[in-house]
Amino acid sequence: MASGQMITTNRDIDAILIPLGTPVIIPENAQVVITQELGDTFTVSVNGNLARVEGKDADALGLNDANAAKKADKDEIKVATGPADKTEVWLALKKVYDPEIPVNIVDLGLIYDVHIVDTDEGGNHVDITMTLTAAGCGMGPFIVDDVRARTLDVDNVTDVHVDLIFEPPWDKNMMSDEAKLELGMF
Repeated sequence: MASGQMITTNRDIDAILIPLGTPVIIPENAQVVITQELGDTFTVSVNGNLARVEGKDADALGLNDANAAKKADKDEIKVATGPADKTEVWLALKKVYDPEIPVNIVDLGLIYDVHIVDTDEGGNHVDITMTLTAAGCGMGPFIVDDVRARTLDVDNVTDVHVDLIFEPPWDKNMMSDEAKLELGMF
């Protein structure tokens, strides 16, 4: 893990400014500090700001993207060969992180429901109902995209719909005990 180390970028990197969700470019030879490397993304501190960097750009940080080959294989058309496993969907969702919080979105209590429906075409459609820690979170669209992508990585899942709701509103009581412990809330 490279967290906490000062790194010089070796090329320009497309990134997302946190918490606004604004696209930015971190230039080649910029000095950054990795503050979080969870899931398939990195949170870096650059010029006093936090930015999210996708795992596919790990090389620009001098790191390897261990998931690159796996992702390349997933670019082919998915064909379902059986039912989707709900437990596997939940495990996939545990690999999604809010870039500001070092706890997965399941343990944060952001996922309200997961429902799998067999389709007439033989696939499996997954409906996910979720929220965010704050309704105005600029990173919300990126977290939803991560939820969709991670769920599509599950065997036999051919389609995903994410319903982002704000009722009931999220509060810290929805977090798992593990999340509270990780964040020092016990």
